Amino acid sequence: MSFEPVWGAPIIWYLFLAGLGAGAFATSAFLSWRHPDATSMRRTGYLIAPIAVGIGLVLLMLDAEAGLHDPLRFALLLSNPLSVMTWGVVFLSLFMLAALAALVLTLAGRSVPKWVNVAGLALAVCVAMYTGALLGVCRPYSLWNSALLPTLFLVSAFSSGAASVLLASVGFHAEEFNRVGVLKKFHFCLPVAELLLLASLLFVTGYVSDAGWQTVTSLVAGEYALMFWLGLVGFGLVLPTALETWLLFVSPKEFEESRKAHLVSALSDVGVVVGGFLLRYLVVMAAAPVAFV
Repeated sequence: MSFEPVWGAPIIWYLFLAGLGAGAFATSAFLSWRHPDATSMRRTGYLIAPIAVGIGLVLLMLDAEAGLHDPLRFALLLSNPLSVMTWGVVFLSLFMLAALAALVLTLAGRSVPKWVNVAGLALAVCVAMYTGALLGVCRPYSLWNSALLPTLFLVSAFSSGAASVLLASVGFHAEEFNRVGVLKKFHFCLPVAELLLLASLLFVTGYVSDAGWQTVTSLVAGEYALMFWLGLVGFGLVLPTALETWLLFVSPKEFEESRKAHLVSALSDVGVVVGGFLLRYLVVMAAAPVAFV
């Protein structure tokens, strides 16, 4: 039996872009702490963050059919402090302010104050987790109504955001890219954590209800199995982990800074970004409802 998804492509792209933008800002904040000399890479993250989240917000408004019809409907979301969507609007609005402030200061050649980075990082965590909590509003869906999902989306967001910054930097700021070893090692851990969280989410979902079992089955052995195993798990998680393991812990230092190594890193980062999108696509499209009316 097949089910019509509650949300479609615009929401999937919104979930992906909002998470990627939050992760890009978090990457720049991390660079300001551990690699303060990587100014071009920090600027790249500050640039990606508001652009990605801004595009995602436009898609969200259009999907809600308020972008061209009645934009003031979004003001009503602030009237219910107990709503997940209300807090989402607050987090997204404050994050955009922090991201734009950091971008303007960076483009003006001024340093971003520590408190802006700290506030932006905290808001980035909230935005990334909110994209998972938003799906939990639809309680009949076992895959969405899990405390593991916001955590999974948080790790995936930071991984995708860091990959986007590294991918841009390997082509345009190779010298700085070679010096950010701490960031690379931290980023290496994220797909591993994401894989463990994904396995835990599917394990828990499969035992919650029959619909949960049906969702897991469609992912691992049904209509979405090819995309799940080859796209998300293979290309998006396992391949980047294998490539980065080789680059960081096996290959000689001389090779790690060569052009061939940069191409390998770029392939790894492309895999992470594609995997981040496929994760949200599969989570939205494969979820089956618990009950029907």
